[in-house]
Amino acid sequence: MVSKYSVSIAKIIKDNSFEIVYTPKDPSELYVISSDVSRPGLILAGYSDFFDSDRIEFLGLAEMEYLNSLERDAKLKSLENFLSKKPVMLVITRGHDYDDDFIAIAEKYKVPVLRTQMSTSPCMSNLIAYLNVELAERITRHGVLVEVAGEGMLILGDSGVGKSETALELIKRGHRLIADDAVEIRRVSERSLVGSAPDNIRHFIELRGVGVINARKAFGMGAVKMTQKIDMIVELEPWEAGKAYDRLGLDDETREILGIKIPSMVVPVKPGRNLSIIIETAALNNRLKRTGYNAARELLHGLGMVEDIVPQQEELDIWHKY
Repeated sequence: MVSKYSVSIAKIIKDNSFEIVYTPKDPSELYVISSDVSRPGLILAGYSDFFDSDRIEFLGLAEMEYLNSLERDAKLKSLENFLSKKPVMLVITRGHDYDDDFIAIAEKYKVPVLRTQMSTSPCMSNLIAYLNVELAERITRHGVLVEVAGEGMLILGDSGVGKSETALELIKRGHRLIADDAVEIRRVSERSLVGSAPDNIRHFIELRGVGVINARKAFGMGAVKMTQKIDMIVELEPWEAGKAYDRLGLDDETREILGIKIPSMVVPVKPGRNLSIIIETAALNNRLKRTGYNAARELLHGLGMVEDIVPQQEELDIWHKY
């Protein structure tokens, strides 16, 4: 899948511990724009239709053994046919050796060549997951993202409503901070959103009256996390007298971000309410709902208010995604 975003080969090398065999220029000036990868078996054998030069190509055991089985002239012809298509990057797996002819042709067509000791399939799987995050569609939202009992809780609300203070209390209760103030949200698949903090404000929390603190240094490495899947959205808003707030949680509310519906709830804020406990409980209840259990439905059924309450199919579809 071609993305409007890009990631430099230098970053790919650093984050995936690849060895540089050859690059035509500084890897920081070379970019990958597609999360798709491929193995060039067909093109090495001579079939070059439908070749996508934006994909990272992998040479594993089968490809290297095939090339080594050819006579030198046939091998050179195969490599010329392949590398003349100028794939964006080539990765040799299992630490396979390469000869001077291989590098000479790569230099001729300016194709970056990297190497890894990993087996081909795990390396491809890891790189696809990595590129899906790096090249994902994204937006930035004003809010706080915390991991609470394994659930990614995105806390939204107006400035001054208490988002950062709530996050701090959750950290003190053993949960982890991902981002404060600005949350970068990426759509990494058809059903998943992942949140992180911009590099320049990662691990920092702003507390009015106190100032800025570094959560990692103040509370330790166990208090922070780099990224987290978003499982639920909590909207904090000032309590309005006379407004009808949901008291049962019978209806499963959702909010859409980047085309994906995420379970959501509104929590009114007023003095005396312990927001950290409320969000902690919401996280646990959200996990229960994903297993198909809804406390409000069971309560109403037990009271005999209805003969049975069966979740609507569309509601089940929402929870089964997570």
